Amino acid sequence: MFIYTLTYVKPINEVEKYLSQHIDYLEEHYQLGHFIASGRKVPRTGGVIICRAENKEQALAILQKDPFYIHHIAQYEIIEFMPSKYTDGVEKFI
Repeated sequence: MFIYTLTYVKPINEVEKYLSQHIDYLEEHYQLGHFIASGRKVPRTGGVIICRAENKEQALAILQKDPFYIHHIAQYEIIEFMPSKYTDGVEKFI
């Protein structure tokens, strides 16, 4: 499992130009079963995506399709982790 943290490197008006494309990207990867949760940081300086991928290479390939990545709107950090404890119902995502 992977956590992507996005930090905007462009002004919000640039973020807004690519937001609908980013939302389409998110929807595609929810449909494919890659994404578990996503949302904006508070304050709005970027976002967070929880991703299910086979390995770091696949996680990176998925991330590189994000319009925010393609158009250099955000800087990314990928954190890999192995859940060892979780609440009931979450096991279907792991």
